[in-house]
Amino acid sequence: MPRPAHPENDRGRIRLVLAVPLTLLTLTAAFFCWTALTIRPSGPWDDEAYGGIVLSCVLTLTAAAAVLLLRLLPSVRRFLGWGWVTPALALGVVAAVRWAGVG
Repeated sequence: MPRPAHPENDRGRIRLVLAVPLTLLTLTAAFFCWTALTIRPSGPWDDEAYGGIVLSCVLTLTAAAAVLLLRLLPSVRRFLGWGWVTPALALGVVAAVRWAGVG
């Protein structure tokens, strides 16, 4: 009769499954942060460009907050360390600085 698998053997698979949403949200934050950094207004009158920068910053911060909230779940916290969240948080800081620089 085969022995049941030890829970420690599935750690790699669980980590992979939990890393997928964190990675996708981090890539989303990276895209919107890149967009916020590359939009250049033509002048002080270019309200559409400023609106695009603010929207990109808000979406970056939303994705970074979602990564942080996912990391705070006990099931995720047990398997994934802070290293998985650090890039998204750094992108959130960059977006917040860019948003503050627009005003």
